[in-house]
Amino acid sequence: MIVQGYNFFCDMPDDTRYLRAAKPDERFIEENMIFILPDRFRKFRKNLWHVRKNAGPTHIYMPLFRVQTVLASEPLPQGYDGPLDVFPFYTHTARRRSRSLDYYLLFLFKDKTSFVKCQQLLPVLV
Repeated sequence: MIVQGYNFFCDMPDDTRYLRAAKPDERFIEENMIFILPDRFRKFRKNLWHVRKNAGPTHIYMPLFRVQTVLASEPLPQGYDGPLDVFPFYTHTARRRSRSLDYYLLFLFKDKTSFVKCQQLLPVLV
């Protein structure tokens, strides 16, 4: 995967959870979701973005909008269902005309130092 305009990116941690609006007023489900990040990622909250695959046969993704987040140690907002497990909520979450759109969540970094620090906090897959 190549993210347009970003050289450094990584997947969300598996222990992230999310809240979904109990009574959503939604065009896209992502606009009514709040993600609960583990406290160890508090410095990287601003780097968590929804991304969308560009149309066509390319494998280039583009950032859409920043993810709404709270930390696990913070009080959860009222009016939301959850917390729910993150995966696999993100497949074909919206439709435009007759075409489904795929959305993903990624940490996006403008510099390698932040990318390396975040990667050190992600669990190593065995």
